Amino acid sequence: MRICEKIRELQYAIKWQKAYYGSPELGWIIEMVAYDVSVNVVFFGGAEFDPPPPLGDTERSRYVKVKTLEEVQGPEVHKWIEQAGRVPGWR
Repeated sequence: MRICEKIRELQYAIKWQKAYYGSPELGWIIEMVAYDVSVNVVFFGGAEFDPPPPLGDTERSRYVKVKTLEEVQGPEVHKWIEQAGRVPGWR
């Protein structure tokens, strides 16, 4: 699944070597940060998800660390992306 299939009016930007995804209505809702062996997928409104991503405990952001293509294609990540399209992010 691609993020653009789940979020209307998707916009993206690259800043500080990080990818940001969002919409005019919700603000920036997802950040992706690549490392040598993994990618952190940060959901800026993730604390409000059911269930929330497992990592992070500051304010509203939560994230998941993915190391394989299978992990990123898993049902939990799909559900979090869908929820991100309904929860306000960072402005």
